[in-house]
Amino acid sequence: MTPATSSPSPKIIVLDDDPTGSQTVHSCLLLMQWDVETLRIGLRNAAPIFFVLTNTRSLPPDRARAITREVCQNLREAIQAETIQDFLVVSRSDSTLRGHYPVETDAIAEELGPFDAHFLVPAFFEGGRTTRDSIHYLKVNGVDTPVHETEFAQDSVFHYRHSYLPDYVEEKTNGRIQAASVERFVLQDLRSGVVDRLMALTQNQCAVVDGETQADLDQFASDILTAAKGGKRFLFRSAASILTALAKLPPQPIAPEAMSRYVRNGKPGAVIVGSHVKKTTEQLEQLLTMPGAIGVEVKIQQLVADPSLSSEGFRSLLQDVTQQAASIHASGQTPVIYTSRGELVFDDMVTRLQFGETVSTLLMEILKQLPAELGFLISKGGITSNDTLSQGLGLRTAYLLGQVSPGVSMVRTEADHPQFPLLPVVLFPGNVGDAQALAQVYQRLSN
Repeated sequence: MTPATSSPSPKIIVLDDDPTGSQTVHSCLLLMQWDVETLRIGLRNAAPIFFVLTNTRSLPPDRARAITREVCQNLREAIQAETIQDFLVVSRSDSTLRGHYPVETDAIAEELGPFDAHFLVPAFFEGGRTTRDSIHYLKVNGVDTPVHETEFAQDSVFHYRHSYLPDYVEEKTNGRIQAASVERFVLQDLRSGVVDRLMALTQNQCAVVDGETQADLDQFASDILTAAKGGKRFLFRSAASILTALAKLPPQPIAPEAMSRYVRNGKPGAVIVGSHVKKTTEQLEQLLTMPGAIGVEVKIQQLVADPSLSSEGFRSLLQDVTQQAASIHASGQTPVIYTSRGELVFDDMVTRLQFGETVSTLLMEILKQLPAELGFLISKGGITSNDTLSQGLGLRTAYLLGQVSPGVSMVRTEADHPQFPLLPVVLFPGNVGDAQALAQVYQRLSN
């Protein structure tokens, strides 16, 4: 572990509701646990930023709130122990507006506040997400489309009706924060400077921030840091692009196209696909056309009647998939393990989330039984990737190497990992990249 060095910039602490928020930065730590000692490791590390992977997007609101409060309580103790004077807190979530807002920001404010403002900054340029005139867009087939018109707004857990962010805030807070009271930072404001406005914010004012290019957020971050030095305390609910601006990291040490150097012994790898969104399905279809990529379907419908971890369906699926994966890898090819496509319909959100936990547990049990000689691992889907790190691989921390493709991170296990030492692991969000993106990452590592 590298000792910290003194810096005039505040430490950036990111509570990430899945492990993909690090998709625009590099050379920093991801923490899978949040006990005080693990948090102190993050605070002491020389990088200006670190991530605490809470996985709360996979949980019901009450559990998300409880975990967020626990993290913040431990953070407060760790910050005091390390005598950290300046820090910024980011609640990193989905760039298509899915997640537990305002549950998580409320919990953070209660435990680590008071804050002068909290900012919604959902722009994620690598994924084609921009915000103009406070309307959040997703590029679909080359066309900027208001996010409420996309599949993500119909999410069975995190559905919403508005792309205009002040209206989104009013909707998600059930009117507690009125749209008219939301402070708006539009492109013209950002490009002319907003330090004076930032200095005037008080009482956890809700604000929404535009972003059309990285330069917009670079300017905004510069003004934020100026205001922070002037004594202002800010909280963020954001996607990944603002993190690039706040951390001010140099280019990553190894270019994305050269990441294959981390593959172990030139061996084939494995791919685990849990995400069920349309984009992932398109990418999976393309991946399965690649030489050496052999599909293994996990037929999760077998679990619907009895989703318990001891059911006959669970045990049968585990045995069948692991045997197929071992045989494929032994033949010098890469098993692509994927859940049945499409989203199943459940009576309520809690049942749906509980079933998702069962499926994820099954995928992690499969991962634990993969061949020890894996050259690499690709995890597709945010929740799947979080579970890959914390449960499947049992990591306390992971070192972020950088991006293997725009918006797609690669981490590596420690040299003393009991099963997969120095294994490169790709964290591939469900909703990032075009139809060829997953196949391109596979090909890059296979070469």
